[in-house]
Amino acid sequence: MSFWQEWARDVEFSFRKQKQMAEQALTQLDDAAFFRAPAEGSNSVAAIVKHLAGNLKSRWTDFRTTDGEKPWRDRDNEFVIGPADTRERLLAAWEEGWAALFQALTTLAEADATAQITIRGEAHTVLQAVHRALTHAAYHAGQILYVARLVQPDGWRWITVPPGRSQEVRAKGGNYLK
Repeated sequence: MSFWQEWARDVEFSFRKQKQMAEQALTQLDDAAFFRAPAEGSNSVAAIVKHLAGNLKSRWTDFRTTDGEKPWRDRDNEFVIGPADTRERLLAAWEEGWAALFQALTTLAEADATAQITIRGEAHTVLQAVHRALTHAAYHAGQILYVARLVQPDGWRWITVPPGRSQEVRAKGGNYLK
């Protein structure tokens, strides 16, 4: 396997891991917790989901031919939860955003690595855009995990190594789920 193929496989794996961890947190939330902000001025999990969904869809729809910041995207509204923002609709938008990303990734070839695309009028290579998107997704996946645990702490199932269990995890070969 070439370096490019290994890199592309790893990037897809990393994106899927971020999505999976966030979704493991989402499944632990009841509707009230999904929409609850942990403090004044902070975002609910619902708002983070709405924002990341909008970002991914905007960035990866026609990413080679149009600016990543689409004219139809309303970024500011992604942080406002209104009556139409049901959990079902937000999770459907979440899936659409991730689908746009994964579909775009399947079209990449090594020759695309240094091709220029734009995001908010700024030139990026495809490699830069992919890494920018991965760090952005990881940032928000981490927020989802953190906020979810704050708003629904009772019965929380740890997605990463639980506090105080590092030795146990090490004894099990690095996987606390074994």
